[in-house]
Amino acid sequence: GDCFPCPQDRCPMMGHYADRFPAKLKRVNQKYFLNTAADPPFATWRQKVFIKLSGVKKMRGDINLVFHDTEGNAKEYEIASGVLSQDQVYTKYLDVEINPKNTKKIEFLWNKTIFTLLWARVGAETVNIIHGEDGHR
Repeated sequence: GDCFPCPQDRCPMMGHYADRFPAKLKRVNQKYFLNTAADPPFATWRQKVFIKLSGVKKMRGDINLVFHDTEGNAKEYEIASGVLSQDQVYTKYLDVEINPKNTKKIEFLWNKTIFTLLWARVGAETVNIIHGEDGHR
């Protein structure tokens, strides 16, 4: 997350489009980082997620987000696990395999542990997602 989001002059690209970043090409020992997915085409998009919970003050379980695209594909990502608190904002960097331009919806999931009271409920008061390349939410 140290390089997030990309600077105003954009993150340097490797390969065919590297000539678009002439100032960064002149640097000696330029570092490049690749975020790759496990499945073809291996592309991912860095996103920063903020979630504020509502409901019971404290409970055990985990929070996941499911990203759905316009073609019917879905990928699930864990945001937090363990003791969850309504007072805390959960922040996580994700390398999402679904292009933000093709994202149809994002689903919030809460799974409680066996020891959580049956009546306990939790929801998302707010979910903010910032995309790495252009800074849009």
